[in-house]
Amino acid sequence: MKTIVFDRFGGPEVLHESETNTPEPGAGQVRIRVKAAGVNPLDGKIRSGALEAVFPTPLPAVPGLEIAGVVDALGEGVDLVAVGDHVLGWADTGGYAEYALAGTVARKPGALSWEQAATLPVAGEAAESGLRMLDIAQGETVLIHGAAGAVGTLAVQLAAARGARVIATAGRGNQGYLASLGAVPTVYGDGLVERVRALAPEGIDAVFDVAGKSALRDSIELRGGTDRIVTIADFTAGQLGITFAAGPQERSASHLAALAEQAAKGDLVTTVAATYPLAEAATAQQISDAGHVRGKLVLTVA
Repeated sequence: MKTIVFDRFGGPEVLHESETNTPEPGAGQVRIRVKAAGVNPLDGKIRSGALEAVFPTPLPAVPGLEIAGVVDALGEGVDLVAVGDHVLGWADTGGYAEYALAGTVARKPGALSWEQAATLPVAGEAAESGLRMLDIAQGETVLIHGAAGAVGTLAVQLAAARGARVIATAGRGNQGYLASLGAVPTVYGDGLVERVRALAPEGIDAVFDVAGKSALRDSIELRGGTDRIVTIADFTAGQLGITFAAGPQERSASHLAALAEQAAKGDLVTTVAATYPLAEAATAQQISDAGHVRGKLVLTVA
């Protein structure tokens, strides 16, 4: 089968096509004929070697954490899905491939495209776990940094659904987008503390940073301390006494199925920034590495 691999750490140019053996599912796994794979900022950080201390990566490696596709084979003990089912989930063997193994999947609603489905597993897990760690409650005001990306897009909507008022930061070009999701938008950068205080004179109850663009010190000032600040993107968090949510928190098939149903009904917005064929994975990662992506980049697999 065709895969995208990297056999050394570096920039997007280290990604290349390779022919590898089609994997066989183990106990509790399914094999998926991949139709679409999400491209996440984390993919580039792992490929660069920057996260070796957190996510040790044996080489050669196939990138990609989330996929949508058709169940092709079942491992021992799998009885909740059948061969031929359309599913989305987390790739155990790397998602940039024609086939991938997965241990946690949910059925894809027919109204949800393959590309939309591939935006949900990682972003949904990160958004839900971050809001859960912050214990966001009705009537609170939450500040979300980097809210126009895939995680931020879902986090804004999920926080609003809990009854919270959401103030969200992004670049100037994404202010209208954030407002359409139900947030009070503002731009990041110099003067952020003053802008947020003007929007929320009563104060900020919690901060969720999904951008990793040096907003933590401003967040501490707005909160008056490090309590109820969580980041999934800023690796200086520990130096500041802030919680860094690293790695999978909870891979729940039932939660993923619920998100997929909401997205299929139009109750949850998922945004595909752009699609690329599998062979152009390096281009997709280069764009992802540069940041400022609205929603998620997706690879399509023929």
